Amino acid sequence: MAQLLSDAVTLTESQQLVQTSVRDVCSNFDHQYWRNQAEAGDYPREFVDTLVDHGWMGVLIPEAYGGAGMGTQETVVMMEEIAANGGGFSAAQAVHGGVYNSVPIVEYASEELKRDLLPRVADGEASIQAFGLTEPNAGSNSTAIETRAESDGDEYVINGQKIWTSRVDVSDYIVLVARTTPLEDVDKRTRGISMFLVDIDDAIEQGALEMEAIPKSASDFVHSFELWFDDLRVPAENLIGVEGEGFYQVLDGLNEERLVIAAECIGLGRLALERAVDYANEREVFDRPIGSNQAIQHPLAEAYARLQAAKQLTYNAADRAASDEDIDLGAYANAAKFLAADAAYEAADAAVQTHGGFGIATEYDVERYFREARLTRLVPITQQLALNYLGENVLGLPRSY
Repeated sequence: MAQLLSDAVTLTESQQLVQTSVRDVCSNFDHQYWRNQAEAGDYPREFVDTLVDHGWMGVLIPEAYGGAGMGTQETVVMMEEIAANGGGFSAAQAVHGGVYNSVPIVEYASEELKRDLLPRVADGEASIQAFGLTEPNAGSNSTAIETRAESDGDEYVINGQKIWTSRVDVSDYIVLVARTTPLEDVDKRTRGISMFLVDIDDAIEQGALEMEAIPKSASDFVHSFELWFDDLRVPAENLIGVEGEGFYQVLDGLNEERLVIAAECIGLGRLALERAVDYANEREVFDRPIGSNQAIQHPLAEAYARLQAAKQLTYNAADRAASDEDIDLGAYANAAKFLAADAAYEAADAAVQTHGGFGIATEYDVERYFREARLTRLVPITQQLALNYLGENVLGLPRSY
């Protein structure tokens, strides 16, 4: 089958180069490779190392620091292709943190920290795969975080707990979000929050970090952890940006990252749909391919239509993000994430149904795609939060939370 949705959008020359290069890398890792990684629960290190060797982990790092100096337009292509060409959403997530966690360093860190760290991230010597924000009592409401960082001379002392922090086991650093001013001492809940770069090995050597993997039913080879920080000492120069302004720094660039998540959803939907179409053409029941039955054909066709619409919105938004247009990018980003996650879910569900009983057999992979597609409706924000944004900021409805 020709590459699904290949005519959904017109790519720039730079995007075409990204697409060709990433597809070439992915072609060396077949379905069996990803099946093996999922069954063993092993991080796809060989795949990620290959992307590093081709310079893709530094896609958003400026050329001055050894990166590719690209932007959202290229990154949506990169991450869609990673998801679509065998690995699914989990493969994209295995890479996502390493790509996007460098952005706060690029935008806000001191020049000294940038010059020390970013070239090492770009060439694969160091990785910033982990981002510590979510806490047991602070999920969608990030301003409720309770992890504290207190200034002590030329260091900060950090105490608290994080949950659902992914890829800690394959990362050298965590970008950690903590409250530097108590909630009761700020005039707005969004103030008094700061970002820090934490060296994981150093934290463990201090005896100040404990972590425990969280058993889960999706993203089989991308592990998530609960973390406890006990009097962790971090050098003051590892503060990222301005103390107390970390919440706004987290928000900056969030819309572009949300578009990339949407692209990952589209890639997963493409993958599920392609596997389903192949099976529907090959599998014969009552002396004819099951794809000739409308009960099989229509759900797949509907999934294609949903994916087509989601891709066009996502790529259009990425183009406009790169322009100088004064637009509400949040509206585009939240709509794209909402539509893409739903499209991926419908495609994966149709793929399972197309396979019948084999739909839950791991050898056909579609059950994994279905579990991943369900996850996309929860992360990085729920579908309901995306709708909240659109309701309040686009439709002008009263704030609901």
